[in-house]
Amino acid sequence: MKLLNVGIGLMLAGSLSAQVISTDTTTNAPLNSAQNLLNSTKKLTVGGYGQVDYNQGFNDTASTNGKLDVHRMVLFFGYKFNDRVNFVTEVEFEHVKEVYVEQAFVNYRIADPISLRAGLILIPMGIQNEYHEPTTFNGVERSRVDNDIIPTTWRELGLGFSGNIDGLSLKYQVYAMNGFLSYDGGGKLRGKDGFRKGRQKGAESTMSSPNLSAKVDFYGIKGLKVGLAGYYGNTQSTLYDGLSNSDTTGLAEQADSSVIGMSMVGFDVRYTFKGFQARGQIISSTLSNTKEYNEFTGNDLGSSMFGYYAELGYDLISIFKKDAKERLVLFGRYEIWDTHATVAAEQTKNHGYRRSAITTGFSYHIARGAVLKADYQIFDNEAEGNTPSNQFNLGVGVWF
Repeated sequence: MKLLNVGIGLMLAGSLSAQVISTDTTTNAPLNSAQNLLNSTKKLTVGGYGQVDYNQGFNDTASTNGKLDVHRMVLFFGYKFNDRVNFVTEVEFEHVKEVYVEQAFVNYRIADPISLRAGLILIPMGIQNEYHEPTTFNGVERSRVDNDIIPTTWRELGLGFSGNIDGLSLKYQVYAMNGFLSYDGGGKLRGKDGFRKGRQKGAESTMSSPNLSAKVDFYGIKGLKVGLAGYYGNTQSTLYDGLSNSDTTGLAEQADSSVIGMSMVGFDVRYTFKGFQARGQIISSTLSNTKEYNEFTGNDLGSSMFGYYAELGYDLISIFKKDAKERLVLFGRYEIWDTHATVAAEQTKNHGYRRSAITTGFSYHIARGAVLKADYQIFDNEAEGNTPSNQFNLGVGVWF
């Protein structure tokens, strides 16, 4: 009850300084909720986004119940201490019953082109990990490449620098932070969903070695945004905690077997011109020590992962009314992701982990910050004898 009262109090305090979704039509620089909060001139700024979904699968051999879900409801809070120091946080309620903190960082602007950022930070990889508000992407659900390989929403604790070099139309980010947790009494990483179970999310995180994350975005051509990102380091393991530096019992070897070396590279592009829009990304991750890791944990983690998608869309209303406040975007997306792109010697490759999805549908933006969505998806994989599955989705999304 106290938490509810605090939340209501904050909402009332921020009611006159609610977040206004700023656009990038002037600078073309990429913007999301966190950046909008940082750009606010108010002392306290409140914002949020929400997503309600209906998913109906289809199966030729059996009936399938539909799933209705208040997928996520999120509150953003930004506080401006002075012209140089801001605090940004994102509190998320998932599936009604789960509560997470997705961002919580202090931003200290040292000079116009450079800011120090410290706290719980989104990893700058791909598009949707940083730009995951439901009105910013087509499709009821986020892309599967962003779900299984990146994996969104991916955030960890750390610090680093970010800023814009306006003369070159570049945005840069570079952070040192904790990595995925690969072992905490059992192996957490596996072939089916790669790194997803290893996200620590800032909850009593373990760090046995720091990881490095960096991204550069170019926005110098109107309507075009191009990003290049990299991530490098080792996963984290609880077996190093309390391990003697002069261990001769074999525990050090076990600890080493519980760690994965990883490097990830991502390239993404977004382009809009009048009613036309296109986006796509490629993500590749290379892993080391997977043979030893799988033998120790009994898991089936691959030695590399690869995924990409390409999406095209067009605002049909713009054909008839160029200055319309509403938008009806008809879109199609094709994606492939493989969490067993390669495997270690003597490991059996699971061809069912090379998957594809075709998604077609529309996004009806009934107001700025409110969207109705519908799409149809066809999922397939390369496992012998596999039968493609189908799913129809409806969704409501808001961002304010």
